Amino acid sequence: MNETRNNCCPSGASAEFPVLHFILHNYHNFNARSTRDAMLAYWRLIERGGKMFWAVAGAMSSAQLGISIAPAIRAGLIHGMSLTGANLEESLFRLVAHKHYKDIPDYRYLRKEDDTRLLNDRLRRVTDTTIPEDEAFRAVEQIILPMWKEATEKGTRRFWHEYFYDVIQAIPPEIYEGDPEECWLLAAAKANLPVVVPGHEDSTFGNIFASYVQTGECSASIAKSGIEYMTSLYDIYPKLSEGAGVGFFQIGGGIAGDFPICVVPSIIYDLEEEAKTWSYFCQISDSTTSYGSYSGATPNEKITWDKLTEETPMFVVESDATIVAPLILNALLECKANPAGANALIARYSD
Repeated sequence: MNETRNNCCPSGASAEFPVLHFILHNYHNFNARSTRDAMLAYWRLIERGGKMFWAVAGAMSSAQLGISIAPAIRAGLIHGMSLTGANLEESLFRLVAHKHYKDIPDYRYLRKEDDTRLLNDRLRRVTDTTIPEDEAFRAVEQIILPMWKEATEKGTRRFWHEYFYDVIQAIPPEIYEGDPEECWLLAAAKANLPVVVPGHEDSTFGNIFASYVQTGECSASIAKSGIEYMTSLYDIYPKLSEGAGVGFFQIGGGIAGDFPICVVPSIIYDLEEEAKTWSYFCQISDSTTSYGSYSGATPNEKITWDKLTEETPMFVVESDATIVAPLILNALLECKANPAGANALIARYSD
């Protein structure tokens, strides 16, 4: 079988489609199979003219997932996003303060006094990397605060991500420390990508904003609420789901995923209007199935909530998204660059 597979690979495929070929050739069982099948179903939806909505939990921006997400946005592989406030702001931090991050590869062996030393160095640890307080949080604060104050004076109200869209496009390129081609927030802002940030209060800049509300310098009303984010989805979802429909690609769990996926049953049962269910579902998570946990719920549970149907392609990859998502996205970028060649290679591995 291995010899057949090697021989069936067209000449030059490894060079033109290195990631796609790698996945097709190597990924056959367990989580590898789920990764391959999820990637192929994603590609088939895009080929049919469908769209994909991403839900990103955790601290994926600090983990530099933007290296893969940014080109995917530019290539038309991602058409909307739901994010934690942390992911939103941390993409911006990577652009303006990348050189000041300090990685801690041996973080599992840190002692309490080691973390205290990082605190004293004004470094905020996120697993094996750190966000620099002054070069990231406080530098961005100087840019966004005048925007908040102006909105307070004028009585204008905006969505949380719209402030960050403005901030990241206002920063002069000469002060970039990260590669702008690897900043997903910059790519999203330039594309005016539909975004929701449920629970944005639970983030560093949510805290910073709250402090200015407390001192009376800013009005809480200038940031539109989570309820208004849901009502925006009432308008966004029908447009995304036109034609072949829109899929749901989820990293992690929690509010970043649970909030947007609920727009379908809310349209159907609360607004009493027609809505397509999601046309695809994939979750990359290390959460195991558990009692009452959304993060660990199996996809077919969503059928009972009218989010998916029994015909919906469903995938769960129990792995680290920082490993799996770049593989899937880079294979898809290869497919998008040469659809005919990619499909020919896929067909050879399907025989």
